[in-house]
Amino acid sequence: MLVDLNHGSGCAYAPGPPDTLGDRINRHVDRALLERHRLQPRRDYLGGSRIGEPCARRLAYEYIGIQEDPDRSFDGRTLRIFAVGHAFEDLTIAWLLAAGFALRTRDRSGRQFGFSTAGGRLRGHIDGVIVGGPEVGIEWPALFEHKALNDRGWNAVREHGVAAAKSVYWAQVQLYMGYLEVERTLFTALNKNTQALHHELVIYDPAAAQRLSDRAVDILRAVDADELPPRVTAAPDHPACRFCPFPQRCWSWPA
Repeated sequence: MLVDLNHGSGCAYAPGPPDTLGDRINRHVDRALLERHRLQPRRDYLGGSRIGEPCARRLAYEYIGIQEDPDRSFDGRTLRIFAVGHAFEDLTIAWLLAAGFALRTRDRSGRQFGFSTAGGRLRGHIDGVIVGGPEVGIEWPALFEHKALNDRGWNAVREHGVAAAKSVYWAQVQLYMGYLEVERTLFTALNKNTQALHHELVIYDPAAAQRLSDRAVDILRAVDADELPPRVTAAPDHPACRFCPFPQRCWSWPA
């Protein structure tokens, strides 16, 4: 809204944009998504998919279940993005199955494949495992990991590889390969803008997997001792803090 500070200018108050039908419907959709998210039980373990996060303190906050800062909680749009990612994953799996890849996503009891260690306090669940398929130059079995990325992220992975472009994803599959004792992962990224598919073979790095496992243990030990791991940075304007959900709490507490 523009305020006329010059009575002779002829300017007037400018109303905001009108409330549209789409706005009204979307408020109901987002309210329902947020309520469903609120009712879901909190994850009470350190997730293997997150262990590559640069800031150990952020991981500790996530594990403890610290409430996000008031302006950093999930909104409806974020929850819709997550849901779309799962839908794209289902599509890609169906395409690979139709192409002849023996891709398994559940064990015989119908549970998602994964691992659990440290008394259940470190866990991970894989998107699937490929136990056979067409001759494409990959020795089976291989874990399967899928990510749906926007155009910028997808192009970065295609040009630089997942280790350089999305190190959190690379760390995730390294930890999974270590605990599930599989030496390779087929990492598939789908471009949400164009539906293009990028496939990359990630080879197991035992030293990296051990470092990641040790990092998880260090975080759990710090929490058990009522301590916080160090921040990734000494400056609150660091890029790692830009999308963190805990900056106010983090920087108001001791280093």
